[in-house]
Amino acid sequence: MAIQFYNTLTRRLEPFEPLEAGTVRIYTCGPTVYDRAHVGNFRTFTFEDLLRRFLRWKGFDVVQVMNLTDVDDKTIRGSREAGVSLAEYTEPYINAFFEDVDTLRMQRAELYPRATEHIPEMIELVKRLEAAGHTYVSEGAVYYRISSFPGYGKLSGMDIASLRPGARVDVDEYAKEEARDFALWKPYGEGEAGWDSPWGPGRPGWHVECSAMSMKYLGETFDIHAGGVDNIFPHHENEIAQSEGATGKPFARYWLHAEHLIIDGRSMSKSLGNYYTLRDLLAKGYDPLAIRYLLLSTHYRKRLNLTFEVLDAAAAATTRLSDFYRRVSEYDGDGGEDLADEVGEAAASFESSLASDLGIAEALAAIFDLVTEVNRAMDRGALSAAGRGKLLAALDSFDQVLDVFHATPVALDEEIEKLIAEREAARRVKDYARADAVREKLSALGITLEDTPEGVRWKKRAVKAAGENGPDGG
Repeated sequence: MAIQFYNTLTRRLEPFEPLEAGTVRIYTCGPTVYDRAHVGNFRTFTFEDLLRRFLRWKGFDVVQVMNLTDVDDKTIRGSREAGVSLAEYTEPYINAFFEDVDTLRMQRAELYPRATEHIPEMIELVKRLEAAGHTYVSEGAVYYRISSFPGYGKLSGMDIASLRPGARVDVDEYAKEEARDFALWKPYGEGEAGWDSPWGPGRPGWHVECSAMSMKYLGETFDIHAGGVDNIFPHHENEIAQSEGATGKPFARYWLHAEHLIIDGRSMSKSLGNYYTLRDLLAKGYDPLAIRYLLLSTHYRKRLNLTFEVLDAAAAATTRLSDFYRRVSEYDGDGGEDLADEVGEAAASFESSLASDLGIAEALAAIFDLVTEVNRAMDRGALSAAGRGKLLAALDSFDQVLDVFHATPVALDEEIEKLIAEREAARRVKDYARADAVREKLSALGITLEDTPEGVRWKKRAVKAAGENGPDGG
C-alpha cells in the first residue's frame, strides 16, 4: 500500500519514496535544553514517534537523528545566570528530556547529537558557505547573506524581495516580520562558552547547528525533515539556505510539520498560567498512557486543544483499550465465530488511514469499531478460540505503532496498599460497611476498585482539585 505525506515544501500530498530502497533517513528538531520540554514540544515529538513507528511497521529500516541544542542564546543566558558551566547547566535538562521520552513510551532515535560536540563540523560548513560567496563578516560575526540564495523563502512562502537588504539579526530566534541576514558564527561575550575559529573565538548561531549535524549523519540529501510549524520560519528556511548553499544539492526531500498544541483554546504561556510540562500533568494524577493517547489522537496537521475534559476522555479511551485487550487475553470460550472479516477490515482500514498522511483519527475509529464488534461476540460467547488468537495478533500489530493498549503499571504507596488489604480483610469477615468506607477513601485518593471473579482489580485515575475546570485553572 502506497504511503503519502503532505510535503510542506511543495504544499501538496505526495507519494513517499525513500532515496534508498528499504531505508528512511529522518531528521527531527529536538529540544533546546534550557528548561524542561513542555507538552507542546511533546505533541511534536509524539507525532514524530508515530511517524517512525509506522514506517518501521511498514518494513522500513529507520535512521532517525534528533539534535539536542545545548548551546544557543537561552542556554548561555541560563548558565551565566546560574553561575555554572554550559555543560553543568544543560545536563539535568537533557536527563529530564529522556525521562519524559521514556515515560511517554516514545521509541528513542538512533542518534541524539549535541551541538557542543559538533563545533568542528559547523565551522567547516561556514567555511564552505564563505567559499561559495554566501557570507560576510561584520563586527566579528559571520552572517549569511540571504540575497545570495535565490531559493530563500521556498519552504515558508517568505518573499525575499520584501526584505531589507543588508539588515541583520543577531538573536537565534526572531519573528517573521524581522527576517534578515542571520548569524552563522558569533563572537562570545564575557562569561560565555566559546570556541576558536578562523573568524576569532566565538560560538555558532542556532540555525547552523542542525544543518551541520543532519548532513554529517544522514548525508547531504536525506528523506524526511520533521518538526513543529513554529520551526518553518526562520529555522527550517535557514537550514535549507545553509545546506543547499554549501552543497548545491537538495537538502530534505519531504518536510512534515506538526501544528501547535493550545491549552483550553489559548496559546500556552507562563504569563497566562497555562504552561505545562509532562511532570505537571503527572502531578495532577494523569496517567502517562492517557497523555500519550491524547497527543497522538489528533492529526498532526490540526491544532490540538488540551483541556482536562479531553484528558479525561483520553484516559477513558485507554482504559477501554487496555480492558478490552485483557478481556480478549482471558477469554476462554470457543464459539463458532472467528470474526475474520471484521479483523481483516479493521487491519486494512488501520493501514490505509495511516498510509494517507498518518490519518490517526480514522485508524483509531477502525480499532474502536472492532472493539465494539468483538465485545458483542464475547458477550454471547460466540468468539472462537482460533478467532481469539488472530485477534490478539492484530491488536499486537496495531500496538507496535500506537503503544496504547497496555495500562501503565502504577506503584502503589504504602498507605494505599494497606487500605486495599484492609478492605479485602473487611469483606472476608462480611464487614461490608467498613469495606465500603475504605473503598470511598481509596476513591478520594484516585484509586478505583473493580471486583471480578478473578479477584479485586484497581485503576488509578486523575484527581482534580476543587474548582479546577481546565488546564489553566480557569
